[in-house]
Amino acid sequence: MNTDDLVNEINNAIGAHGSWKIKLRTAVNNGKSDQTAEDVKCDDKCVFGKWLSGNTIDNETRSGTPYQVIRRLHAEFHISASEVLRKAITGDKMGAIEILEGDFSERSEKLVRGLRKWKGEASA
Repeated sequence: MNTDDLVNEINNAIGAHGSWKIKLRTAVNNGKSDQTAEDVKCDDKCVFGKWLSGNTIDNETRSGTPYQVIRRLHAEFHISASEVLRKAITGDKMGAIEILEGDFSERSEKLVRGLRKWKGEASA
């Protein structure tokens, strides 16, 4: 896989997943969202997830530890985001905040750290 393409995808993913906290905070405050919790739970519907599960990544990259770790962390991120959203749109604002500030934040940070590590290894 082309290193520049990989680094570009990772940079885009870091930015896109960083904006999720704002989207979820808005949903918590408004009690509604234009997305469903089930859609958010699917880790292959966002741009990065489509790329991760798409056919542009070669088998060597897919079989590597960084890719495997990011796939897992990305899926966990989406599960937490969907839990926040589900609670937010069903009126459990306190429960949504608890997950947003706890589990979601931890998983988001792990994903970003993993992405940065993968980018560093790819660039080396």
